[in-house]
Amino acid sequence: MASSPPWMPGDGGGTDKRHAPATLRNRDAIAAVLAEWLPPTGMVLEVASGSGEHVVHFAATFPALHWQPSDPDPAGLVSIAAWSADAGLANIGAPLALDATASDWPIDRADAMLCINMVHISPWAATPGLLAGAARLLAPGAPLILYGPYVEQDVPTAESNVAFDASLRARDPAWGLRDLDTVKAAAAAAGLTFAERRAMPANNLMLLFRRT
Repeated sequence: MASSPPWMPGDGGGTDKRHAPATLRNRDAIAAVLAEWLPPTGMVLEVASGSGEHVVHFAATFPALHWQPSDPDPAGLVSIAAWSADAGLANIGAPLALDATASDWPIDRADAMLCINMVHISPWAATPGLLAGAARLLAPGAPLILYGPYVEQDVPTAESNVAFDASLRARDPAWGLRDLDTVKAAAAAAGLTFAERRAMPANNLMLLFRRT
């Protein structure tokens, strides 16, 4: 099946494979950090898998891990299934319909959790929902890994991120770059310990939290 035109969360339409151009630019840099932070074996739940391109790449890169994609968008689930089917990898599960804001998720455990570019492209309620879900599903010490742009106190925000934040809020006033200290506080309240911040290309961050 052919890929759809470039797409980002919030766009409608399409019943085939979606394509998020940023995936090709950031997937190898993300994978390099995942190699340090993920367990060697077990099941990784990806929350808000979007197009499904990331999970296919990571499943090929880390064949000893089982990858479980999820998304709240029915069209996203179709895209994830299409990319997964084309990849033909045995270590990718069928995508789950999972809304991070829900108190009841369709899965009850994970050895690690990954969430890429959701925190700023969703209402704030999705972030404490994600953190609460990690606290329910992860064993003590297990990782929750976030990727995306953030606003940091005492760190100048890149002009590109300022413009991106404005464009997100124009699309949906509930979206926008989140303050990192606010996310850390919400994680601590949920029972997660902040472990590491890693600067990434294009003014993004990878954040490592561990279940307390």
